[in-house]
Amino acid sequence: MTRTVYLNGDYLPEAEAKVSIFDRGFVMADGVYEVTSVLQGKLLDFPGHLKRLGRSLSELGMGNPHSDEEWLEIHRQMVALNNIEEGIIYLQVTRGNPGDRDFAYPPEGTPQTVVLFTQSKPGLAANPQAKTGLKVISVEDLRWSRRDIKTVQLLFPSMAKMEAKHRGADDAWLVEDGFVTEGTSNNTYIVKDGRIITRQLSTDILHGITRASLLRFAAEAQMQIEERPFTIAEAQAADEAFFTSASAFVLPVVEIDGAKVNGGTVGPVTTRLRELYLEESLKSAI
Repeated sequence: MTRTVYLNGDYLPEAEAKVSIFDRGFVMADGVYEVTSVLQGKLLDFPGHLKRLGRSLSELGMGNPHSDEEWLEIHRQMVALNNIEEGIIYLQVTRGNPGDRDFAYPPEGTPQTVVLFTQSKPGLAANPQAKTGLKVISVEDLRWSRRDIKTVQLLFPSMAKMEAKHRGADDAWLVEDGFVTEGTSNNTYIVKDGRIITRQLSTDILHGITRASLLRFAAEAQMQIEERPFTIAEAQAADEAFFTSASAFVLPVVEIDGAKVNGGTVGPVTTRLRELYLEESLKSAI
């Protein structure tokens, strides 16, 4: 079955969707994106994703091409047209096509390019890695300094992910000035003496939507949370480690740079947090 994608107001078969070679997203990585998970045919954390989209666009001096109501209708159409029960919807907005390549922004009024596509992922909520855990390595963080903007500039995270795979691991945790910033596509956490420890929000990390929801759910469940940087050595010596993202939800980390965490087994706090996130986020899914 051919996917239906969204491009600038039209719902098209994916093979018919075309974007100009002069689009700023293609030649300058001048665009932002969001990924919203779908469970039971419903959108998870959707208001948070829209709020972050608006912030990313604003930080880059771009307008928002749709209202919240219009974005919701487009997403619901994408779910229906592609029969998505479990999966994700990828959304991208670029500064558009100025007609040629130029470092200067295109003239005001240049139409933006808006693209959405779906990925069906049956079993997304029942990911077996939630029971076995993942292995990560540490890599020096060489990204630009505005990681709080969710741009399509993803080359270095992709390189770090591939280095992890070449070294027999699942992912990389990025390190700057001796402290973990985040994973290649996720926010990072450790658990020590019952406390959930994660780096505080700043321009150093992406302001994760799953992160925000999980910390709210954890606080409501009377769990202790400490927002501060931590080192790789501290993570290796932690009781548990895990990461969050829109499509992974909460996944445990059982090995860091070859050192086993919690004896290489998934811990109870991480397990409970994944259950808590899925239970609570589904209650507000739309």
